[in-house]
Amino acid sequence: MGLEIERKFLVSNLDFLELSFEKKFIQQGYLSSDKNRTIRIRISQNTAYLTIKGKSDVSGIKRHEWEYEIPLDEARELMDLCGEGVITKYRYFHKIGSHIVEIDEFLGENEGLYLAEIELKNEQESFEKPSYLGKEVTGNLRYYNSNLSKYPYKKWA
Repeated sequence: MGLEIERKFLVSNLDFLELSFEKKFIQQGYLSSDKNRTIRIRISQNTAYLTIKGKSDVSGIKRHEWEYEIPLDEARELMDLCGEGVITKYRYFHKIGSHIVEIDEFLGENEGLYLAEIELKNEQESFEKPSYLGKEVTGNLRYYNSNLSKYPYKKWA
């Protein structure tokens, strides 16, 4: 069984652009996004994944996750089943200390939103916080990609 332990932050400035060592375009859609589980299709570059995530714990830091690489042509067909609400974004990667911070620059209906995530080995693990990390939004369902696909950032009041 897979376990994802991560913290999520708003991005307060664009310093990460100069610090990143890689940038990828990502398209992702949801076959299921109820409160207890999500089933996601993700296409990045020429690689595709099917990801199943369970409900987060109370803190929002930890949840079960399984991810499988799938054929690109099948992912494109499955993406068609996702309908409206497919998310597009650029993901930047910044190494700081022994961690990789992933920063998402959302496009389309979520344009203007930047989120940073850092995966941890355990819930208490400390990490060096880069200057661009703003307010922590770990556990705030509003910022889950599955919710952004249904309730985009541009439509928030």
